[in-house]
Amino acid sequence: MENLVGKVAVITGASDGIGKAIAIRAADEGMKLVLASINPLKLDAVVAEFKARDADVIGVCTDVSKAEQVEALAAQVFSRFGNVHLLVNNAGVAIVKPVWKTTPQDWDWVMGVNLYGVTNCLRAFIPAMLKNGEEGHIINTSSMAGLQSQPSMAAYNASKHAVVTVSEGLHHDLALSGAKIKVSVLCPLWVKTKITQAERNRPSDSALDLKALNTDAFNTGVFDPVVAKTGKAIFSGVRKGITADRIADAVFDAIQTDCFYILTDPDEIPKIRTRMEDILHQRAPTFSPIWKDGIQKINA
Repeated sequence: MENLVGKVAVITGASDGIGKAIAIRAADEGMKLVLASINPLKLDAVVAEFKARDADVIGVCTDVSKAEQVEALAAQVFSRFGNVHLLVNNAGVAIVKPVWKTTPQDWDWVMGVNLYGVTNCLRAFIPAMLKNGEEGHIINTSSMAGLQSQPSMAAYNASKHAVVTVSEGLHHDLALSGAKIKVSVLCPLWVKTKITQAERNRPSDSALDLKALNTDAFNTGVFDPVVAKTGKAIFSGVRKGITADRIADAVFDAIQTDCFYILTDPDEIPKIRTRMEDILHQRAPTFSPIWKDGIQKINA
């Protein structure tokens, strides 16, 4: 898509971070905005910000892991705007645990938001988008963890790998149907967002103590030593990561050029190649230097 003026963008996880940055770019392009978030107070504040900029915007409080809430979101959007031209499936959460300590509740939460949040939106929005027959673009937010496998992040890795392969399959399905809808999968590494505080929006019956959710969380003693080390490396990476507005720039470049894989960190490409070579040569996974170096610095 080239001319975005007056077209409709639906963005999940839109109250801060990458979602909000994409919304800002969409508004700058003259798009109408539908912002979805699980946090009603933050959503109201963000919608007010956009209205102060004279953007045509609505906010819909939505838990993307709940199919019925996503269907209600879609019904409201199509009733008000008639069509959707840019669908950004961005809502995401993370948890740091080795796989043997990842509980069924952990899996349900992470997969519910990160994977089913995407598939619920695809199922709710694509049929009407296809029926309208207009140009469109879908952005599914994965992660570099969808192209590599990081330690102590089994559920997150699995969810993000799943988003990559769902996006690849969706690309083929739309191409075979002759649709005018394109797909991109966004795979950033470290971004300055609040992903390390994802538990703040977790259902209360399974959430960690909120007192632990800060940059010193992995010094609290509630985590085992391996998780403490990798957790610190994650906090450090996020703190030093690229800004969300750079991610938004990459997303809109991909929309203009029909780029499928959005890799915002070129330095990671050799590591992706190494993983592919591990598979092709049937060797054990290579331990990424980003983790090895980070943990060595922590131990120093």
